[in-house]
Amino acid sequence: MHLDQVLKKLQNRTPGILGGNRYSKFAVLLPLIEKEDDLHVLFEVRAFDLRRQPGEICFPGGKIESTDKNEQHTAIRETSEELGIRLDQIKNVYPLDYIVSPYGTIIYPFVGTIHEPGPMKPNPSEVAEFFTVPISFLMNTEPDRFKIHFEVKPEKNFPFHLISGGENYNWQTRQTEELFYHYDGKVIWGLTARVLKHFLEVINDQ
Repeated sequence: MHLDQVLKKLQNRTPGILGGNRYSKFAVLLPLIEKEDDLHVLFEVRAFDLRRQPGEICFPGGKIESTDKNEQHTAIRETSEELGIRLDQIKNVYPLDYIVSPYGTIIYPFVGTIHEPGPMKPNPSEVAEFFTVPISFLMNTEPDRFKIHFEVKPEKNFPFHLISGGENYNWQTRQTEELFYHYDGKVIWGLTARVLKHFLEVINDQ
């Protein structure tokens, strides 16, 4: 291969996430509702017979389908389907920072407002119930924080003889912080808590 061929491949290339084409991609919406003279964040409780994370608290959202226009479209569509509201009731949709998880997923979070919510009719196959939390409470509440430490465990036939240090190689271990918010007997944690904390930091930035 000649140099001009290599350079042609690199010209006008838009960088992405290395290996990102193998990641599963999801979009979620952090819904805001005006309620009782305050602004509230809406959360869902996942249906208890779901295969993944039954009964956990989350934001509306789901996997990005090939028929979706973009990540924002997914977040709006999933929110409409899960909460039983019209698409045109979801307004003022803005992106937050996206998350690349160590579990092979990319999550695109958005914030949006729900107008004239009225009586919502959540999809019972996905949502057991929903509830709201005042932003004033969340902004004045620090979550509990706990560390999770990841262990490096090479597979049985790992070729230690090919790396410097062999079996004594100094692996870089890592840890992650889990956040826990408590409200009215409910616990908000995991990805939902991370997105929530990020949102609160964005709107509280001076």
